Amino acid sequence: MNRLHARMGRLLRTARYSAEAAPFFAMIGVFRLFPLDTASALGGWLGRTILYRTHLSRRARDNLSAALPEMAAPAREDVIRRMWDNLGRTISEYAHLSKLSMKGDRPRIEVTGLEYVEHAVATGKGIIFISAHFANWEVLPLAAAQYGLEGGGVYRPVNNPFVDRWMVRQRRVNGAVELIAKGANGTRRIFTLLRAGKAIFMLVDQKTNEGVAAPFFGRDAMTTPAPAALALKLGAVLLPVSNERLHGAYFRLTVHPAIAYAPSGDHVRDVLELTTRINEEIEASVRRSPSQWLWIHRRWPKPGDMPRSRRGKKAQALAGAGVRAERDGSSLI
Repeated sequence: MNRLHARMGRLLRTARYSAEAAPFFAMIGVFRLFPLDTASALGGWLGRTILYRTHLSRRARDNLSAALPEMAAPAREDVIRRMWDNLGRTISEYAHLSKLSMKGDRPRIEVTGLEYVEHAVATGKGIIFISAHFANWEVLPLAAAQYGLEGGGVYRPVNNPFVDRWMVRQRRVNGAVELIAKGANGTRRIFTLLRAGKAIFMLVDQKTNEGVAAPFFGRDAMTTPAPAALALKLGAVLLPVSNERLHGAYFRLTVHPAIAYAPSGDHVRDVLELTTRINEEIEASVRRSPSQWLWIHRRWPKPGDMPRSRRGKKAQALAGAGVRAERDGSSLI
């Protein structure tokens, strides 16, 4: 009987996943009927006319109002509409990732700040590229692989396994970097790559209850401590990268100067300070081009949310004791 129940459970899960995935694959099939530029334009239209009218725009308005209170209401609506245009385009471009390249007569990806990459490579240390959900966030690992960097991109598997397998296949086009799923095995692989002087690519702008409370737009946001902890432990170079959609399916990646840091010996304090510096880099990029960032994340905690990890609890206690007020005099600056 238990075997029968288990089998029925698997069948029901498979049926549910199939039903969930069918509309997604149908939509991707439509986008594949068109050339990249047409598909991107169609996705943008769907984003700014249909997705813009969903309840998620309310969350974007709340986030924008709290983060940029000086922005007038009409300007906020323009940012939100352009954000949805970008998200619609990004979804449609998953059907054409193999065509996003920094090579050829009309490269779709241009990169500025390559001198910072070259300097980081010359150190012989591992490199942690930190970015956020800017423009089409799949562009960074694609461009890095085309540039010749070896390493891995960290990702969170999609809840639907059918969609997840398809997404992984798309991300492997153009000789993309290795994909590393979050988790214990992924952490071990990240250590191995960084110790070998390779690169790791991380999006660090989503809320995580296992993180530390670090300031972001003037409010504490639960932030992954992983890049800070890895850099402090392994001496890796931290390179912030922002991405901008120039027009249509054309992008500009900007590599910013490496974040300087010097461990003080107090690891928990150092992790909080360096995580705060990382958030400052992301915030600066968002402020420069607000419509390029995905404002629909639940980025800030609800009242009563607390860190789950031991490191997060210690870091939050330090923050509450006023550690952030000392940041301007820190050796991490």
